[in-house]
Amino acid sequence: MNKEYQHIKVIGFDADDTLWINETYFREAEEKFAKILGAFETTNKVDQELFKAQISNLPLYGYGIKGFILSMVEIALELSNYTLSNKAIEQILNIGKDMLNKPVELLDGVEETLEKLSNKYKLIVATKGDLLDQERKLEKSGLLDYFHHIEVLSDKKEENYSKLLNRLDIKPSEFLMIGNSMKSDILPLVNIKANAIHIPFHTTWAHEQVSERETNGKTYRTLKSLKELPDLLEKNGG
Repeated sequence: MNKEYQHIKVIGFDADDTLWINETYFREAEEKFAKILGAFETTNKVDQELFKAQISNLPLYGYGIKGFILSMVEIALELSNYTLSNKAIEQILNIGKDMLNKPVELLDGVEETLEKLSNKYKLIVATKGDLLDQERKLEKSGLLDYFHHIEVLSDKKEENYSKLLNRLDIKPSEFLMIGNSMKSDILPLVNIKANAIHIPFHTTWAHEQVSERETNGKTYRTLKSLKELPDLLEKNGG
């Protein structure tokens, strides 16, 4: 029998779009933002410029809603040739505030899955984004008691994961990462000889998308739902 997960002791979970809904709110915000700027540019142009601003601002603001809001204001001013009204700027800020006040909507089967796995494995959260916002969502989620450790990373590259595992004294072979992003949750783990399982979400930010060439030859599994994880580990574990 295949025992590919027999050495797993710790399971890490991404948060946004793995435990709860997140990216959907960004798409809704982008639609509202494009309507505000409808008098100045097409929706496609607004989307393109906002994306470019977000990527350009990542080294300054990092990931998360607050950086997204600042990028919206920046692009709104530029595309309107600095004629945007104070009222419109207020509307943009309110888009961000609405996002920050969204309820935490768990994805299907999350809590029952964590409950099952917590009996056998140590569970941690390894996510990126704004620290305050992620702490707020974790608190609202009601899931905190399932996790031994919470880590909000500035980025999710190989070196970030290696430092995390070293600090927590976890061998890569004993670690399994679960997430929706190939770029952030899967490929970096595979590259440091850890384990990873991809659970796609129905929408993915363009910055997190990868090419088929980048995934060729990489060893990881894909599940349709987090609910499938306990059975998979039971059949392929120790």
